[in-house]
Amino acid sequence: MSTLLVILQAPAEAPILRLAKGALEAEATRRGLSLIIKVDASADPVAVWKSSGESVNAVLLAGTKAPAQPVSAEVPVIATDLARVSRETGHVLDQLFPANAPARPASASSPVVSTEAAASKFLVGVTSCPTGIAHTFMAAESLLRGAKAMGYTMKVETRGSVGAKNELTEEEIAKADAVIVAADANVETARFAGKRLLETGTKAAINDAPGLIKEALALEPSSTQTGGLKTPPKAARTGVYKHLMTGVSNMLPLVTAGGLMIALAFAVGGIYAGDNEWTFGWALMQIGGASAFALFIPVLAGFIAFSIADRPGLAPGLIGGMLASQIGAGFLGGLAAGFFAGYLTRWLNRKINLPDTLQGLKPVLILPLLSSLIVGLGMIYVIGPPVKFILDGLSAWLNNMQEGSALVLGLLLGGMMAFDMGGPVNKSAYTFSVGLLASQIYVPMAAVMAAGMVPPLACALAANLFRNKFTADERQASKATAILGISFITEGAIPYAAADPFRVIPCTVLGSAVTGAISMVLGCKLMVPHGGVFVLAIPNAITQGMGYVAAILIGTLVSVGALYFAKRPLKQAVPVAA
Repeated sequence: MSTLLVILQAPAEAPILRLAKGALEAEATRRGLSLIIKVDASADPVAVWKSSGESVNAVLLAGTKAPAQPVSAEVPVIATDLARVSRETGHVLDQLFPANAPARPASASSPVVSTEAAASKFLVGVTSCPTGIAHTFMAAESLLRGAKAMGYTMKVETRGSVGAKNELTEEEIAKADAVIVAADANVETARFAGKRLLETGTKAAINDAPGLIKEALALEPSSTQTGGLKTPPKAARTGVYKHLMTGVSNMLPLVTAGGLMIALAFAVGGIYAGDNEWTFGWALMQIGGASAFALFIPVLAGFIAFSIADRPGLAPGLIGGMLASQIGAGFLGGLAAGFFAGYLTRWLNRKINLPDTLQGLKPVLILPLLSSLIVGLGMIYVIGPPVKFILDGLSAWLNNMQEGSALVLGLLLGGMMAFDMGGPVNKSAYTFSVGLLASQIYVPMAAVMAAGMVPPLACALAANLFRNKFTADERQASKATAILGISFITEGAIPYAAADPFRVIPCTVLGSAVTGAISMVLGCKLMVPHGGVFVLAIPNAITQGMGYVAAILIGTLVSVGALYFAKRPLKQAVPVAA
């Protein structure tokens, strides 16, 4: 009969201890194991084991938090937490005593530790990107492929535009060998405490999933609430771009809903729909313009601050964003308010030290009060007025610019949309255009969306026209790429750009720049920040509809022509003579 020594570090009256003991006793009886249980709330479990002198076949160390793993062992040892022992008793014992394995010779006490006897070969992950449309699912698919190729089973939770899908359970997290969070927006990681945890961006997951998996498995498990956050460095994980994208991703639903409501109001009640009270057009204008659009700057600022300072930053961020909206500082003021509120709150949180008995007051009273007061006064007297002056000047220039200026701005915004296809440059152009919607400037938004459709459309068309210059996989994927293109998902062109970046990217930048310039010169206006060609079906969502479609087609053809000259025919395999 095999003998298992169990050392539990918890107060004797703790309910979780009783649950774990009962589960272990029941499972040991079922398996025919001899069980030795020692409980000590204060002593180190390893020290208890070394001093016990028991001759056993395996050792289980458990506490309210997972004890540190010993460094060497002659018998299998698992260090875990009591919650896992009580929930997954059978799985824990399977690792110590794999099914059908021969009985292990007993070993006297010795310095221990450990390796889990049977690796579970199971991984979990979370993917998220600012818009939650393309990179989120491309990263998830890449991780799943990489895990399968390495012999692992993996479950990936996607946090997309419609919320979390394929959510991870506590049991799945507990049994995972490692956790990979590939996200460009803020993702809560407290639930992964005690696991090997690697945080990175979606681009890394798309490009090198096997490498990330190996890196995650090489990390040491952390016994703290923050997890093993070793890669990439903190500055890369929590930089300005990521905070900005967290704000943008939470703001977008309000902009989309508000823009569509305004377009429908114009369709129902005409250009003066908002003036006739209690009509249907007026009601739609109240929902879209007076409510959704009024909220999007505060939400942008609030979630930028939340990304920087966690929940204590949300209140001052929202307040600062609302003040920016009220004093006319627009989205530029919202950006300033969000970053000011976030970094200020984080600094206050670090500098204010209270006795343990008063710590609970800090997040609910002291931080919101002080940060909201400082941010509010700063927005009213210091930050708001100059930002309003800058925004007013920008708005006047955009509303009155001549054809030459429109051409240059269109070339710039269009080229930026194709430069990194969903990366920081692309998102900068997109965020700039979305922010201007709050100031009722709609022309840049139209140029940006039109230009963003060109790269995937051009790659899909070129793959079918010039078949000898694209692989079979690229030709096969062209139909899906075209659908992504008309849906304004620029990331659909990433596989083509990744395979031949020095030819594909310049060609798509050229076509997108042409499309952006044509759209700007024609004065096309777009009321909503997303939707692709499908917004054409919504009355008044886009002006100059025929010119808008022509701009997209012309830019696509320019990129296709450039690809014809830039791409080289693929080398054909030469048959070997017998």
